[in-house]
Amino acid sequence: MLHRVAGPEGPGRRERIFDAAGERWFTPDRPIRRVHSDASMFVGGLRALLLQSLHPLAMAGVAGHSDYRHDPWGRLARTSFFLAVTTFGPVTEAEQAIAHVQRVHDHVRGTAPDGRPYAASDPHLLRWVHVAEVDSFLAAYQRYGGREPLDAAGRDGYIADAALVAAKLGVIDPPRTEVELRRQLAEFRPELAGTPQARQAARYLLLRAPLPLAARLPYSALASAAVGLMPAWTRWPLRLPYLPAAEATVGRLAGQGIVAGIRWATTPPAAPAGSPAVATART
Repeated sequence: MLHRVAGPEGPGRRERIFDAAGERWFTPDRPIRRVHSDASMFVGGLRALLLQSLHPLAMAGVAGHSDYRHDPWGRLARTSFFLAVTTFGPVTEAEQAIAHVQRVHDHVRGTAPDGRPYAASDPHLLRWVHVAEVDSFLAAYQRYGGREPLDAAGRDGYIADAALVAAKLGVIDPPRTEVELRRQLAEFRPELAGTPQARQAARYLLLRAPLPLAARLPYSALASAAVGLMPAWTRWPLRLPYLPAAEATVGRLAGQGIVAGIRWATTPPAAPAGSPAVATART
């Protein structure tokens, strides 16, 4: 599973990210490096996909243009590289990654099942995707991170760091504090719905991901950890279980165990400090 996330180009991409000279957007002490280097990103990434699916227009774009069913691991590897290079890579590489995503977005447009037009380059939809990601990565780190949870200043710092990348990608007015993040999430609530496309995506991500038999049990623990972090109001629209007592005990322990295992597996010997778990894996 970890090799699939890193992708076949993982070693070469590590060189492009860490070994290349040049200025970076974020210094080693920035909160975004702390969060994005942690194995909890695996839980946060899955939660983000589930949360993002609740916007009918964003989900229509994924269903109509993404190859998440036929090549989910390739899509995940590309997302992993984007997060790694914009967080840790030289500015030139980060800017190239931004430009590539923008070119792809220019071709993602169509009509949702409810008749509304959508475009991946729409700043409003970009902001929803960004808000869902930031909320998910932060929630996963706070619960499953390998270091102490971020304090209020650290949480604001992480959200501000992520806003820098979002603005370059075309997001207008991304949240820069935790208060703004909570406000924007609340403002999106009336637009969200559990469409058939969203529920199909949730079932696929949680129950039908193409994995070898040996990886299914660890993945189920990862999926349970992601579901356990989903807000209560998202459960019924996506037909997700809601078992607060079990999630707070057995589910949380299972999540801690799988994240600890991923943390070990994604930290190669002599890895640079702050290496992103999303970009590397033990051989």
